[in-house]
Amino acid sequence: MVNGSIGFPEMIPQNRKTTGSDRIRAGEIENTDASFETDDKPEEACGVFGIFAPGKDISRIIYFGLHALQHRGQESAGIAVADGSSILIYKDMGLVPQVFDERKLSGLQGDLGIGHVRYSTTGSPCWENAQPVHKAYSHGTLALVHNGNLINSKQLKDELVRGGRKLSSTSDTDLVAEKIVWYSNSHIEPAVEKTMKMLKGAYAILIMTEDRLIAIRDPYGIKPLSLGKIGDEWVVASETCALDIVGAVFERDVEPGEMVVITKDGINSKQVIPAEKPSMCVFEFIYFARPDSYIYDCNLYSARKNMGIELARESSVDADIVIGMPDSGTPAAIGFAEESKVPYGEGLIKNRYVGRTFIQPDQTLRQLGVKMKLNPLKGAIKGKKIILVDDSIVRGNTCRQIVSVLKESGAKEVHVRISSPPITYSCYYGIDTDNSDQLIASNKSEEEIRSFLGADSLSYLSLDGLIKAMGLEKDHFCLACLNGSYPIPRTKELSISKTLLEKEKV
Repeated sequence: MVNGSIGFPEMIPQNRKTTGSDRIRAGEIENTDASFETDDKPEEACGVFGIFAPGKDISRIIYFGLHALQHRGQESAGIAVADGSSILIYKDMGLVPQVFDERKLSGLQGDLGIGHVRYSTTGSPCWENAQPVHKAYSHGTLALVHNGNLINSKQLKDELVRGGRKLSSTSDTDLVAEKIVWYSNSHIEPAVEKTMKMLKGAYAILIMTEDRLIAIRDPYGIKPLSLGKIGDEWVVASETCALDIVGAVFERDVEPGEMVVITKDGINSKQVIPAEKPSMCVFEFIYFARPDSYIYDCNLYSARKNMGIELARESSVDADIVIGMPDSGTPAAIGFAEESKVPYGEGLIKNRYVGRTFIQPDQTLRQLGVKMKLNPLKGAIKGKKIILVDDSIVRGNTCRQIVSVLKESGAKEVHVRISSPPITYSCYYGIDTDNSDQLIASNKSEEEIRSFLGADSLSYLSLDGLIKAMGLEKDHFCLACLNGSYPIPRTKELSISKTLLEKEKV
C-alpha cells in the first residue's frame, strides 16, 4: 500500500474511512473555476470501464481503457481492484495520466477491477465526489462507478436520511451505493435488483465486490454500455473504442434494464426491469462518443460525415474553403466539402497539450481566450470566404470568438454551419444543460444568433436531416434537448434535485 507522503492520497482500503487530511493529500482544489477552459460544448457525465480477468495486469488494462474514455470526463479519475478478499481504491482529481503512474498502478493488483473518469453534472467537482465510491455492506464491501444522472435524487436522499444513513458526498452515485447497502441484508444481486427498481433517470453503472463484477443499465438505454472479451475474459466499457484499445472484441451491448453478473464461473444475465422505448442520447452520435466508437452497430465517424453531407444539401453557400472546428467538427466538415464541392482545408490548428490547468491566467492571457487552444492558419484564411462547420452550439461564446479570430486573420466572409439542430431544451439525464438560460437557441432566433456570432450566415442541420444521416429510426433516440420530448416522464423534482444535492451534506 502506498502512503500519501508525496502529496497524493493514500490507496484507500475498503474498510477505511476518508478524513479531512486525505482531502488535503488528494490535492483538493478549492477554486475549480480556475480551470482554463474555452470549450462551448454540452458536457457529458462520465466514462466507466470494468474487467474480470484473473492473472492479467488488471490495473494497466483499466488505465488504458480509461485513457480511451478521457474525452467523457476530465475532472477526476479512479480505479478499484479486488483480489477475492479485499478491495483497494485509488482516485484523485485530474486527467488519467496525472492521477496514475507506474508506482500507483503496481500497487493495484487483483483479479477484477473497475475504473472511472468524471465530469460532474450532479455533485460538485471535488475529491469526495471522485469515483469509484466504496461502501461496506452486510456480506463484504463494494465499489461502484456511474455514468448518467438520476432525476429522483431528492426522493432517494430523503429515504436514506430518514433511515439514518450518512452520505459521504453530494453525488447521486453515492445515493445509488447507499441504496444497495440499504437492501443488502441478502446477497449483492438481490440488493442491486431492488435498487434498480428505485432509480429514475439515466444510468450505466458498474458494481464490484471482492469476487464479482456487475453491470446495469437504465430501462431506456440513455447511456451506452458495451460488453467485450479478451480471450475468455469479460470487459465492460462506456464505448467500444475502450474495448479496441485493450484488445477486446465487442460482443454486445448491455441491454436496457438488464443486469449482467460476471464471476470466475462466467457471465449471467437477468432482465430486471422491462425495457422501455429505446432512448439513446442523440448527442452520443453528434458529439460525446469518440468517432471510432460504434453505437447501434453504426460507426460514429461515418454518421458525423453524413451529417455534414445532409447539412450541405440543406444549406450550401458560395465559398472558397470548408474548415472544421477541431476536432469535433472535422468529420462533418469533410462531409460538407464532399457534397458541396467546396475544397476542404485546415484553418485552425489545435494545441492538443493544453488540457485542464489550475493555473489562473492573468487578464491579458484571459483576453486571448480561445487562442490558448486554437490558432488560425492565416495564410489559408486571408481573403477567403470560409464555411466553418461545427457539431453544436450551446452558449455561443467560443464560436463567437472563433468567428472573430478568423475575420481578424483576414477572412473575407465566415459562414457558420452546425451539423445538429439547435439545442433549445434542458437535459436532466447527464448533460450539463439543466438550465435553459444557458442555451443560446432557447433565447434567441437564428438571425439573432448569427448576429451575436458575427457570422455572415448561420444554418443548423434539420432534425429530419440528422435522423437521415444516422440511418436509424427516430424512435431509437432521446431527442429531448432538440424537441422537448422527454422519454422519462417529467416531474417537479427534475428542476430541484440537483440543487438540493448541492446543499450541505447530512
